[in-house]
Amino acid sequence: PRSIRSGSIFLYVKQLRPATFFIHTHPPQDTKTTSTMRLKIPSTHLLLLLTLPPLTTPFTTQLPTKKTAPQHHNPLPMASGEGGEAEWSKALKESEGTAPGAFEAEMKMKGLMGFSAGGDPKIAANSKLLSWLEENGDVYLADASTWGVAPHPMAISVSTVDETTNESTGRGLLARRNINEGDELLTIPMSMCVTIESARKTFGEEVITNGMNEYLAIALQLVHERYVLGDDSFYKAYLDVLPEVEEVNPTFAWPDDDLEFLEGSPVLPATKSLQMKLKREWEALVANDVDGLSTRFPDRFPLEKFSYENWVWAFTMLFSRAIRLRNLREGEALAMVPYADLINHSPFSGAYVDAREVGDWLFKDGTEEVILYADRGYRKMEQIYISYGPKSNADLLLLYGFALERNPYNSVDVTVSIKPRVATGNNPENDADADPLAEEKIAFLQNVGREDTVDFPCYADRYPIEMLEYLRLMQMTPEDTRGKPLSAFDFSRTISAANEAAVLTSIIQAIKMQLNKYPNSEEDDARLIQDKGMFRLFNYNQRMAIRHRRNEKRLLKRTVAALDRQIKTRGLDREDLQRAMGSTLGIVLPGEERFGKKGRTAIEERLEKMGLPVDLR
Repeated sequence: PRSIRSGSIFLYVKQLRPATFFIHTHPPQDTKTTSTMRLKIPSTHLLLLLTLPPLTTPFTTQLPTKKTAPQHHNPLPMASGEGGEAEWSKALKESEGTAPGAFEAEMKMKGLMGFSAGGDPKIAANSKLLSWLEENGDVYLADASTWGVAPHPMAISVSTVDETTNESTGRGLLARRNINEGDELLTIPMSMCVTIESARKTFGEEVITNGMNEYLAIALQLVHERYVLGDDSFYKAYLDVLPEVEEVNPTFAWPDDDLEFLEGSPVLPATKSLQMKLKREWEALVANDVDGLSTRFPDRFPLEKFSYENWVWAFTMLFSRAIRLRNLREGEALAMVPYADLINHSPFSGAYVDAREVGDWLFKDGTEEVILYADRGYRKMEQIYISYGPKSNADLLLLYGFALERNPYNSVDVTVSIKPRVATGNNPENDADADPLAEEKIAFLQNVGREDTVDFPCYADRYPIEMLEYLRLMQMTPEDTRGKPLSAFDFSRTISAANEAAVLTSIIQAIKMQLNKYPNSEEDDARLIQDKGMFRLFNYNQRMAIRHRRNEKRLLKRTVAALDRQIKTRGLDREDLQRAMGSTLGIVLPGEERFGKKGRTAIEERLEKMGLPVDLR
């Protein structure tokens, strides 16, 4: 309080970690009563009753100014560092709250919330979403404090932009006030989320069976809630803030004219595969004439509502917004989390949305909620970010519809294929060049579940150890084995100098083949981007594609340069080590889009870890 009289103050402390508080009362000059308490607070909720010492006169807290009158009393000695009067004054000043609604008014002035709720439908939708969460989920989102609850630290902005490219990134959440690392940012009850369990309650176990994939189940519920129930849906307020497909723009929803700008990029074949897979999933589950849901339950799954276009919308929402919660009581689960899914992605963020049981260490009520903590400090008006995971630009463009200029996890999938020549007995000339280890290599690959053509992600200055292991195997010669079986070797280690030289050379060759698949050069793309007038004539998808393919070429060139340096540094460029692939009798094949002929791609491996029902072929 601004004015303090002798008496008692109640403090409600909601604290996550044990801490020690120092409470110091400092009276004015005409009294000499000072009081200091040291309180060690455990990790719990605690109600404190503090009794202030009796004062002859009331006093009001004053912030010191530059012209402070001399102090005649003898206050409690305080260091000039942490805890000194300047720090106390600064802390008091920063702790002063703002009037409810002040932040929203400031956002309107800056054009981040519009100027009238009636004029912008997005503002009205945001307001209805907050009201729906407060009324149905008991989620406190107000900017005023209440008993035991601090003001909610975030607010919805109707428009955010990428700081590097200045491209629109849709809605986002901003800090209402300064936020400290570790602060609790939001809690959303699981009962407000869309999960496979909510889908099972909606459709029953005859539709959402125990073995059904979560993505398929949630996609069915999203289509049902939006296109069948419409205004009668419990999730109406949430559905109204979900974007259209055109606002997200994942590549699997791009028209063919825009996809042409990705020619040469590994994203293009992955996109086409995903398009075919989604169509097959829809036909098998929904539109099948024999046992599809529209055939078995025509009243509940009308085909005009569960159309392929609506199916694509549902998967666009799932791929770009669904969150995998890993700390649930019964294991992990996929969920569409209202409000939390408005937060945008940063590869530099260490914050992840997860779940926990409601209550403290002593009392649990059996329910669960989604939780998010701040991974760093945020200043007022700064945009809040979370991490969607360590995703490359190919993953982001394919599933989320955007790519980043600065992405430490960016990589380009490079196809590496060494096909051993096997003697057939029909052509003595060709059989003379047969690899004597060919059959053993093929058997080894089958045992470890690999094919002879594999995609690996290459980063700007590194490549995965699995690529080295694969190539060390495929570049083995009888001179390397010295009579030992291939299973006796540890391919995570260098086999021989000649083998290592052949391995690194084959990686360079595979990368150069990938670069040759692009119809234009990195310099051509750079000139397009630098000509801002010309670049703005392209639509959003095309601009994203040009930036993405330029960054892929740049990354591959850096990888080649790093490999060249490594070869020279390790002395692997000597002529006596140049086997020119002849001793291995293997052929490095270009990375063509041979669906059904090559093994799982690097993108497939990453999607599988996400739990997607997408098996690209």
